[in-house]
Amino acid sequence: MNLHDFRRQYQSKGLDRQDLDNNPFLQFERWMSEIVELDTSDPTAMILATVEDKQPTQRIVLLKQVDESGFVFFTNRLSSKGKQMSKNKFVSLHFPWHFVNRQVIIQGSVELLSRDEDIDYFQSRPKASQWAARASKQSEPLSSRQELIDCYENEKQLYPDHVPTPDDWGGYRVVPSMIEFWEGGEDRLHNRFVYERQPVSSTGIQWSISRLSP
Repeated sequence: MNLHDFRRQYQSKGLDRQDLDNNPFLQFERWMSEIVELDTSDPTAMILATVEDKQPTQRIVLLKQVDESGFVFFTNRLSSKGKQMSKNKFVSLHFPWHFVNRQVIIQGSVELLSRDEDIDYFQSRPKASQWAARASKQSEPLSSRQELIDCYENEKQLYPDHVPTPDDWGGYRVVPSMIEFWEGGEDRLHNRFVYERQPVSSTGIQWSISRLSP
C-alpha cells in the first residue's frame, strides 16, 4: 500500500471514537501494523524523552516489544539516558509518523527488564551489533573515531564466536499512564484521543478515553 492509498483508506473520514479499540495497546498495534505495511524506514523508531535536573533530553531508540505490560527498548544503562532514568523514572515516548499525518505520545515510568530477558535479547542480535555494544562506552568522550574502531576490532578478536552480554547493557519497559493518538485533519481541525490509566479495580486495569481539542 502506498501513502495515497493509505490516506484514502484510513483517513478519508477522519478518526472518530467508534474507530478506536477500548484497549490502547490493541489500538497501538493496529496503527503500528498499518505503518509496517507501508514498508517505511525504521517504523519502530521512537523518540525517548528523559529529564535530569529539570532539563529534558531527547533521542531516538527502537521499540523492540509491546504488550499490555508496556513498551520495551534496550540500551547501555551507563549512557546519559540510562543515568537519567536511574534518577527519574518518568519518561515520554513519541512516534512521529508525520508522513501519514499521525503520531502517538506515551507518558509513563520505566522499569528494568530481568537479566534473563537482557541476555536473551542481546544474544539474538547480529554479531556486529553485539561487538558494537561492547565497544561503545555510550555517551563518554572519544579522542577520535579511530579509538572507537580500535575498540570494536578488539571485541571482534576477543569474542569471535560467543559474545558475552555486557553487564551494563539491558532493557527498559515503559509502563504507560497516558497514551495519546493524534491524526491530522483538514483546516488544522485535528483528531486527538487520549487514554488515561485509571486505578486498578477488581476487574483489572481500566482506561478512560477522551477527545481533546486540537
